[in-house]
Formats: sequence, structure tokens, C-alpha cells
Amino acid sequence: LYSYKSIEPMILKKDINGTSPPAIFIGRYGYPYVSIGPLIPPIHGDTSIMDTPEKWHGLSVDDIIRMRFSLIRGRKKAHVKDAVKGGKLIDYIQELALARNPTNSYMILKREPRGVLIDSRTQPIGPSAPMKYLEVSSIKTNHLIEKVHYDDDLKAINAVLKLHREGLNLSSIVRGFSAGLFGLRDERKFVPTRWSITAVDSLISKYLINNEIKQFPVIDSYLIYTSDFLGDRFIVILFPEKWSYEFIEAWFPGTTWNPDRFNIAIGGDWEPYWGRTTYAEIGGCYYAARLAVTEYLSKIKKQAKVLILRESYPEHILPLGVWHVREGVRAALKNTPYKAFSFSDVIKYISGKMRVNLDIWFKVSRILRDQRTQMKITHWLR
Repeated sequence: LYSYKSIEPMILKKDINGTSPPAIFIGRYGYPYVSIGPLIPPIHGDTSIMDTPEKWHGLSVDDIIRMRFSLIRGRKKAHVKDAVKGGKLIDYIQELALARNPTNSYMILKREPRGVLIDSRTQPIGPSAPMKYLEVSSIKTNHLIEKVHYDDDLKAINAVLKLHREGLNLSSIVRGFSAGLFGLRDERKFVPTRWSITAVDSLISKYLINNEIKQFPVIDSYLIYTSDFLGDRFIVILFPEKWSYEFIEAWFPGTTWNPDRFNIAIGGDWEPYWGRTTYAEIGGCYYAARLAVTEYLSKIKKQAKVLILRESYPEHILPLGVWHVREGVRAALKNTPYKAFSFSDVIKYISGKMRVNLDIWFKVSRILRDQRTQMKITHWLR
């Protein structure tokens, strides 16, 4: 509320003239008829950081909220298949998704913008209103995105993988995916931003697991990585075994997803070596964390069983989007790991790092229970 009130005089206008980071937002309500539009702050200059969460490590929650609430969202209804048909407004939206640098933008709204968007998967967004007019100029195209956009025979999944291999940041890939820039020409469509984020996380990590990580040798010891990020603690444990994966989070009383005053809310999901066929109950955080750890294993060319534990403390006052989890795990994996040579050593080490009692983690975690109780066939071959 304080962040919003501090910028309210600047954003409550019908005419918005500024520099888009560039950024767009595709809604999901009413699908296949959805709201499409740009995100434009009433600010001129280098606004690129406003829609690049990869650069937000080190910022405070206040910084992020104030920055994101400055982005005004214009809305116009469109059918998702209109991404192929084009038109002046759609062309501008897709040009923003193609842009490499912040872009001069001007829109006229039908009324003063209202409300803000705070969501579990997407970054916070400032007030919105129906849009009457939009114009963008001085666009410098990202040539990597442009190349796959004009390849009408390249499937969307292959476009996403190609851009990731080229080193393009994830936020730019998601923007292009959401704007319907990728895929076979007649099959392209707008994809709600909320869905695009998880789709890209899932597509890339699944490819890395099946086509790279499972072919790599297994690590030779237990590795434990930690990081603290915006009120959360992330513990990443790599076990010297074949690939499987589990993500569990514990929300302390009073945090975003736990209104209970006394009890910790805890839950997670997992997948065995052969993967999973259903959507993870815990949602987009599962896939965001999986992408971060599969990127790391791909980089070091190793295979491991992975357990990620997340504790959210009372400082975590509102949802910021799944980028928070992805970047928190990425940050942990950049730190020097603690190397252990036995499971008991792992338990001893993480017990000093976590606030939640280990007995609770054992009740919830499939991997921890298996490690403690399941005898492997190799034991009898010694």
C-alpha cells in the first residue's frame, strides 16, 4: 500500500507516455478471448530492469514492488489465434516482444487505470484499464528472437530450446512465447503470461533431463547448497544417485500462503527417474526450481538425485512470482557447496540450516524417507 501510494499521482492518468522495458501481458480470464496489452511506465530512459527478474537479486521487496507498480497495463480483448492474423495493435504487441532494448511507447486509456495485479506465478503489475490507442517507436529487434520468429517451420518447443541454448534470458523467451512469436505459422497463438512462464520452465528442464542429464555420470558425493533470498531460505541437496527430483516448501505462520497464526504449512511434489505425467500439485514453483537445478547439472555435466527445500519466513509478505524461486535456487547453486560423504552427515548439516524440525521434513519428503529406509540392490552385490 505504501509503495502504491508513493507513485499514485504519477500513474493515475489516461495518457501514458514512457519507455516500455519492453514488456507485455497476456491475461487468461475468458480464454480463448483474452486481454492483451503492453506494460508502460510513465518514465523515460533505461527501464529494462523492470521486466528482467534475472537482475533483481539484491533488490528489496520495496524496490521490486515500487518498480513493478509503475508499469501501467493497457488492455484490449483478442482471440488467442489473432496472433497469426495481425493488425495494428497486435503488431505493436509482438514488436515489443521482439524488441532488444527499452522502447518508446505511448497509449491512451479509456479511463484512469485501477487496481494492481499480485499473483503467485507472475511478477506484480501496476494498475490497468481498457486501451483506446497504442503506438511504439524506435524498436531495436533482438536478432535471436527475430530469427526463430521468421522460421515458420520451427516448432515452438524447438524455438524455446534454441533460444535457451543461445543464452537468451528466460524473461525474453517467455515474452516471445506468450506473444505467439514461435511455432508453425498457422498454429501460433497468444499464450497467457501465467501459463507461458511455467510452460517454458517445464519444456526446457524436461529436455535437459531426458537428453542430457540422464546420460551424464553420477556425482561422487553429497553436495548441499544454500541461499537466502527475499525472506526465503533455499537448501539444494544433490545425492550421488540417478536422477529424481523433489521440491518441498514450508510457509511459516503469517506468510503469503499461510494465514494460520501457529502452524507451519508444508507441501511438495516429486518425480521418479522416468518423470511425471500429471501437473505438480504445488504449481509453478516446482518447475521453476527444476529448471534452475537442471541448468546447473547440464553445466557441470553430472547426474544426481535432487531435493530442494524452501522455508518461507514472515519477511515473505506477498507473492512476487515464481521467478523468486528460480533465482533463489540459481543463487544457491552459485555458492560453494558443503560436501558430505554419508547421508547421516547430510542430515546433521541441514539440521543446523533449517528452522523446521527434521522430523517434519522426513514425514513429507519421499526422498528423505527412501534414503533412510530403502535398501538398494547394490548393497547385496558388495
